[in-house]
Amino acid sequence: MLARSGALGIGIAFSGALSELFTPAAAAAQQLGHHGYGPLVPDPDGLLDLPKGFRYRVLSREGDALLSGEGPVPSNHDGMAAFAGGQGRVHLVRNHENRAGGRIPVPVVEGLTYDPEGKGGCTSLTLDSRGRVRAERVAIAGTAVNCAGGPTPWNTWLTCEETEDKAGTNGYAKDHGFVFEVDGADPRRTGAVPLTAMGRFQHEAVAVDPKRGVVYETEDAFERPFGLFYRFLPNKPLGGTGSLRAGGRLQAMRVPGVPDLSSVRETGARFDGVEWVDVPDPLAVGTPIRFQDFGTGGVTHAQKLEGCYWGGRSVYFVSSFARSAEGSAGDHYGQIWRYDPDRRRLTLVIVFGPDTDVRLPGESPDNICLAPGGGLMVCEDGGGAQHVYGVTRHGEVYALARNRQAITSAATAAGGTPEEPEWGEFAGVAFSPDGRTMYVNCYSPGTTFAVTGPGGPYAAQAAASRSSICPIDCRSPSTMPISASCSICSRVSKTERSSILVPPSCSPRVIRTEVVGISGFGSPSGPEKPSVNSRAVGAVAVVIRHQPPNFSPSGEVMKYLTSPPAVRSCSCTVAG
Repeated sequence: MLARSGALGIGIAFSGALSELFTPAAAAAQQLGHHGYGPLVPDPDGLLDLPKGFRYRVLSREGDALLSGEGPVPSNHDGMAAFAGGQGRVHLVRNHENRAGGRIPVPVVEGLTYDPEGKGGCTSLTLDSRGRVRAERVAIAGTAVNCAGGPTPWNTWLTCEETEDKAGTNGYAKDHGFVFEVDGADPRRTGAVPLTAMGRFQHEAVAVDPKRGVVYETEDAFERPFGLFYRFLPNKPLGGTGSLRAGGRLQAMRVPGVPDLSSVRETGARFDGVEWVDVPDPLAVGTPIRFQDFGTGGVTHAQKLEGCYWGGRSVYFVSSFARSAEGSAGDHYGQIWRYDPDRRRLTLVIVFGPDTDVRLPGESPDNICLAPGGGLMVCEDGGGAQHVYGVTRHGEVYALARNRQAITSAATAAGGTPEEPEWGEFAGVAFSPDGRTMYVNCYSPGTTFAVTGPGGPYAAQAAASRSSICPIDCRSPSTMPISASCSICSRVSKTERSSILVPPSCSPRVIRTEVVGISGFGSPSGPEKPSVNSRAVGAVAVVIRHQPPNFSPSGEVMKYLTSPPAVRSCSCTVAG
């Protein structure tokens, strides 16, 4: 499949099986419309262009004072995640990719600083139930080049150093190139402790298998032989905050017969029998890991390994681009790979370009995430204009945001002049736990936005009106009653609330029911969107807890029930 969104003038071209990138409920939601939200409307304030009906709020900007009084907001906003707090609060943990010469370093705070000479780190923002910033503080300091990372199933953030600088290099007092755990709600619980067993290399992103506790890691090495794709086998898998300090085994991926992923051109190409090879020296005391001796078969390399996330039963990771002129085996403008640990199978899901027009959305995909109502959101990190764009399972691409903040060589190494401007990349796209708000960073000048849309109950209705498979493959439904005493259930007629279909092997128990709001991010609404049921009071959601909580940080799964009396069966989708 080769897809292009000509209606929006978007020049991204790619091939692949988009359905692989979506959960069943998200895939159902994607049936709703295929034309995006319409053209981007120029922002009169010159910050962020959005479709009509969307709004943004600036949560934080570099140079402004941190609410904690610890110093100014650091520069170079990068990877980010959102975590649920009590009473509707949201905790955002945000990376700052400051190198040794970073413009505005993360302030040094006692008890939260790894290396006083490091300029990078993380800050944490706490938002109240109305989305207002109530706290902003340093979460970790004294690290270096904090690029991306990933959330854990126990609601902490793993921040990654994208450097291999050792003590004495660039003025650093300690070795760098590690992963650190950060608790956005209470940073002093995690401090500034390097997770050394996870390797010392140019880390980019991580994803945690919520069933086994295996941590997958990407390496964004800039020169040949380029980076590796790793897995870390913790000694205490799924052990909660601090458990990764107990160590484990670091391994690198070997795809037999494929020394360089860029040599693979055909989407759908599948490689069984993937092997994992122990890393000889995870701390890279003498030799960087990618140069170490992995035996006769070697290991598999790839240029610009970046975003990484867990979806369904598999881990997905991104290669932003490959250039044969720089030493790669082939050329592309982006690949998305899927690794299925059960089958030990690697599949090339998406290829971007190289016929993509680099001046338009679609060059060099970087951070990626799944939108709660269905859809893949991608941050662009290339030349020219920079976008956050979405991809539907039908292969349609739409622009959701365009950065209007021009940068110059004085502001960033990316370059640009007033006559020929460059725009800062987007990074850290994430969604609030209720799915109503998208958070995203502009890298430079460092800006964190909260974006809300016109919304509608379409995604919930679509998910409820189609059958799907539970994320943990419970295939044989049985009946579980909704609580007759629940005040929210009582708003639905007795006959209509009699039961919902729940897969029995999930071992679920109902912990609450609620009426979900009708605003937020769903699928792009086009001419095919359904009309809203006039009897609707909002979609009824029954929140069920799985034991053990393997499939979301809270262990909760939300079952949608459409407005009565349309549908009484439900679809599974991981909440948040």
